[in-house]
Amino acid sequence: MVGLGVRVRALRIEKHLSQVELAKRLGISKAMVSAYELEQRSPSYDILIKLAAFFSVSTDYLLGLEKPDISYDGLSDKEIRAIMNIIDVIKNK
Repeated sequence: MVGLGVRVRALRIEKHLSQVELAKRLGISKAMVSAYELEQRSPSYDILIKLAAFFSVSTDYLLGLEKPDISYDGLSDKEIRAIMNIIDVIKNK
């Protein structure tokens, strides 16, 4: 199962932000962002809510309780199969 740290890291990278930039926007230290991404620490409820709001996702998504909406519009069959294979690999970890 993909944890909060993996999801936060993926969302941060998707927005082209460094850990330092995300930390500044959340009002926390870079070390805390790193600890969340490495799953060494869990964010407080306040930070969890800030993360969800910043990335426009639900807290359930961050916590792994909800699957993301994936749009396959504009993708070839080969690209869709590649995505499905990646999802299968993640599920089987």
